Amino acid sequence: MKYRAAIFDMDGTLINSLEDLADAVNEMLEHYGFPTHPLEPYRYYVGNGARKLIERTVPAERAADKNFVDEALKYYDGCYQRHLLNKTRPYDGIIEMLERLKAKKIPRGCVTNKQDFAAQALTEKLFPIGLLNAVIGDRDGLPRKPDPAKALKIASDFGVEPSAVAYFGDTSVDMQTAVNAGFLPIGVTWGFRPRSELVESGAQVIIDHPLEIFDRIEF
Repeated sequence: MKYRAAIFDMDGTLINSLEDLADAVNEMLEHYGFPTHPLEPYRYYVGNGARKLIERTVPAERAADKNFVDEALKYYDGCYQRHLLNKTRPYDGIIEMLERLKAKKIPRGCVTNKQDFAAQALTEKLFPIGLLNAVIGDRDGLPRKPDPAKALKIASDFGVEPSAVAYFGDTSVDMQTAVNAGFLPIGVTWGFRPRSELVESGAQVIIDHPLEIFDRIEF
């Protein structure tokens, strides 16, 4: 069938933000005198929002302390604002892919579990105006992925039924989100997680480069 809208995850799908995320968390950990982590484990620490990122990276006994996690999360937010654009860039081919979708008049959205302030700032700084029609990050009142509420809100705002939405992501959370929303789940292999995770989580299509979507999906 022909798909009438495209919705994307952000981290690991549109942008490579792993180093800045890791640097910000490690700065927070150093502030509290905790051990820091090398880059690779962050591929699995991220994906479920900033609070879960803090809980996964601080020592277990502190992760169980809600008040401490609140405090650490606030400190981390300041760290991430400083690191936000140090190394983060769109993946090769992403801008051209979005431009081609725009030329086809296919609406383009982004749903992410990262803090909304960060999602909006990254969109403004890294993408030309109008290349993404809607971006929703972690906001009060809207549950995090894999709950499909945010993704379905964008589809509704676009006036496109879920079955006509192609959803792109790099993690099991993204594939579960797409399945829960009734979208076509498309896994991307250039991100943070392996192909096997995408397949096991319900991906119906796997792509290895952004421009491959035009060979695999009919818009």
